[in-house]
Amino acid sequence: MKSLLKFILLILFVFSILSGWLIFGSSTNFTEKSKYLLISKNGIEKEAILKNMDDNSILKYPFAFDLFMSIQGTWGKIKPGKYEVKNGQNIWSIARQLKKGRTAEMKLVINRLRVKEDLAKLISKSFSPDSFEVLKYLASNDSLAKWNVDSNTVFTMIIPDTYQFYWDASLDNIFQKLHDANISFWSKNDRKNKLSASHLSKLEVYILASIVDEETNYDSDKYKIASVYLNRLQKQMPLQACPTIKYAMKDFTLTRIYEKYLSNPSLYNTYRHKGLPPGPICTPSPKTIDIVLNAPKTDYLFFVAKSDFSGYHHFSSNFAEHNTYAKEYQKALDIYMAEKQAGKN
Repeated sequence: MKSLLKFILLILFVFSILSGWLIFGSSTNFTEKSKYLLISKNGIEKEAILKNMDDNSILKYPFAFDLFMSIQGTWGKIKPGKYEVKNGQNIWSIARQLKKGRTAEMKLVINRLRVKEDLAKLISKSFSPDSFEVLKYLASNDSLAKWNVDSNTVFTMIIPDTYQFYWDASLDNIFQKLHDANISFWSKNDRKNKLSASHLSKLEVYILASIVDEETNYDSDKYKIASVYLNRLQKQMPLQACPTIKYAMKDFTLTRIYEKYLSNPSLYNTYRHKGLPPGPICTPSPKTIDIVLNAPKTDYLFFVAKSDFSGYHHFSSNFAEHNTYAKEYQKALDIYMAEKQAGKN
């Protein structure tokens, strides 16, 4: 009898050790730093969640997880959301995470965006609203009115940066944080005083910065390009900004703007319409916004890319000088394109 009792106790001891190892030991089945478990409103049933975990190779011991969740009575109480499962996490902590509804904070990394579809794709990639829902929101002036923007100017409230939200954040939550970050941005580094001195509105500075940002990647040239456009605005000259043609045509692969493109009727065609376009053509970097606010006083009215294709520009205050540089660039470009077509480049 004593031997049987000892055997039963031994079995119970081994079982408790095994159970503890299964529940509190590392239970993940992947090498990455973490994986995300997406549980949609239509996928909160036990079978759907276990299949999701299996498809994504999240758990080593799904049977142990299933048993533990059943004993805890957690199945049926899980909320939809995107949950981050970290490498080395155990069954107990994963179950607790799901039970408490501790969804993951996701990053929204905004760099240069050109069109609404870019933002819709970015948001839908990491958060619950799908692309269609985001595009509908961005097209609704009623939805955007609370942020003092419309469907043309909505990007002006976006300061490129990294933002964090929970997966199920609503579009109002997302845009509230973007709005707050915008207010904070303009309140720093003496920007309000610089804005007042520029005699431009925040909207105008942002739109101009978006054009400058698309012209070049070199900060030294950005300052001069900003001064050119400011001078043209002051003299009520057309901006004649090539990036606005690309935007008007929704073709950002264009490397050369031909005469036939300049007849595009879009309000974003700054060859045809004087002044700034009705909205930004991208989300400019914060640095470029500051460059516009700190643009130097010059007499430049023209600029053209250098013929050495260095990415830098020649700046001129009169058309004759500009035309000389422009012809040099066009000649070099013609040679380059001919050689490329011949397969020499």
